[in-house]
Amino acid sequence: RRIHDGPWLYGDGTFDYTKKVEVPGSVNWPSSFDVMVNGSVRVLTGNSLPSHPTGEFPISRSSEAYSYDPNPNGISSQSLRIEFAATPTLASQPSCLRMGPLGVMLTGGLFFNALDAAGVDAVAHEVRDACDGHPQGAGTYHYHNLTPCVDDVEAGHSRLMGYAFDGFGIYGLRGEDGQLLTNNDLGACHGHTHDVTWDGETVNLFHYHATWEYPYTVGCYRGTAVNLPR
Repeated sequence: RRIHDGPWLYGDGTFDYTKKVEVPGSVNWPSSFDVMVNGSVRVLTGNSLPSHPTGEFPISRSSEAYSYDPNPNGISSQSLRIEFAATPTLASQPSCLRMGPLGVMLTGGLFFNALDAAGVDAVAHEVRDACDGHPQGAGTYHYHNLTPCVDDVEAGHSRLMGYAFDGFGIYGLRGEDGQLLTNNDLGACHGHTHDVTWDGETVNLFHYHATWEYPYTVGCYRGTAVNLPR
């Protein structure tokens, strides 16, 4: 789908996030998203439309973004219902991710694997809107990294930003002392275990973190993932 890589990508494999072209526009959506705990089960329901504005999709031919990534897809409502353990437990061993959706952000939008359909770093190569989202072929709006359109900071440690499909939470960019985390601070699955706020209580629990480094959100599942929507 991409015509060619943008000037924010460098020959050594790095890129400058601040120089990426954005899809223009500010479109509001009738977002619906709910998180319920029913006994030992957490239920997520919604229409996969984000609670924040998006760019205009399909991308306008007159925009600079179109010259690099002429995404032909529009955004459309999707039926979302996911159930998993309200307090998940670690599996005996990690499991691999698949391409596509890995979980749901509290904005109501899905978050996807760090790779795009061509198997390259989506955050580096794909052109997205100001909230770092865009739609795929079926119209599902999604992110490949943490959206900047939601404040992730509480008192020091980042707040809960969403749920992976194994039930574990994904938190923002900052750790226990408020420091900006890197991959070196996290395990292979892009998470670690310590006390976090979970359903209004302090619980010692494994959780994922977002970082500015690939794979950005989840590296592998530490719990048992449910049947995932495509």
